Amino acid sequence: MKMSNYTTVTQFLLMGFSELRQLQIFYSFLLFLIYSAGLMGNLLIVMITTFDRRLHTPMYFFLRNLSMVDACYLSITVPQASVNSLVNNRIISVTGCAAQVFLVLFMAYVEFTLLTVMARDRYVAICQPLHYPVIMSPRVCMQMTLTCLLTGLMYAAFHTGYTFRLSFCHSNVVHQFFCDIPSLLRISCSDTFSNKLSLLASALVVGAGCYGFITASYVGIFSTVLKFPVKEDQKKAFSTCIPHITVVSLFIFSTCFVYLQPPSESASLEGIILSVFYTVIPPFLNPIIYSLRNKQIKDAITILMKRILSLSNKV
Repeated sequence: MKMSNYTTVTQFLLMGFSELRQLQIFYSFLLFLIYSAGLMGNLLIVMITTFDRRLHTPMYFFLRNLSMVDACYLSITVPQASVNSLVNNRIISVTGCAAQVFLVLFMAYVEFTLLTVMARDRYVAICQPLHYPVIMSPRVCMQMTLTCLLTGLMYAAFHTGYTFRLSFCHSNVVHQFFCDIPSLLRISCSDTFSNKLSLLASALVVGAGCYGFITASYVGIFSTVLKFPVKEDQKKAFSTCIPHITVVSLFIFSTCFVYLQPPSESASLEGIILSVFYTVIPPFLNPIIYSLRNKQIKDAITILMKRILSLSNKV
């Protein structure tokens, strides 16, 4: 990472949410509360879909995987941001920054591709119900999940390696509360055109491809559901699709809203808050959306709570 006539950067400075000490403490505890609630919500869904045998279906298999990814996604940026704000320490090593970039990219990719696979699952369940056990067999579900993970590793490794081959000499201040590629490219003194081109190309291939597949799946789903003669069947079908559509929309629009903003050379609280909407809010809200809109999840939570209460009463 050395370039002639330039000093090699050995650490980066992340941006804080505020310069006021009182607000730093407030944001620290707010992030801690969001992280705790999001982590517990996602782990609760993992527990319920694991131990409740009625939820051992492809739909809940993918939901369990999504919740595990969301729990990890939250854990990459939020705890460190909370601690940094509390102790007023914004330093992160180059190695730590690279690890954070890799993990954020990996989790974001896996989340988006899992949401795409979940759209496929809903399409087969509603439009091809007789073939559902064969098309979405346990083996196929596992293969789809492993494909998401392996391609995610390659995607994250490529972009992380391609970013950290650059030299950073303009500044070591990352205008973000965590390390992300757009912020790093702005402070690089190397030619970043190929990096920006590769990011754009991969975003179009992965993003547009997955979004197109999800859209096509739901066009097919809605056209089939509207042909159901019984209104109750329509309602039941929609109840399994609406949470997924909500989660997909939240993730896509929050990500696009952040990355389609015009680049800025200076830090702004607005830019940091916008990034919260794509790194924190979707994984935080996913368990809430699924538990509020899905009757089987709500029933499973109720049963679990009753069992916990009965065990506590016995003790």
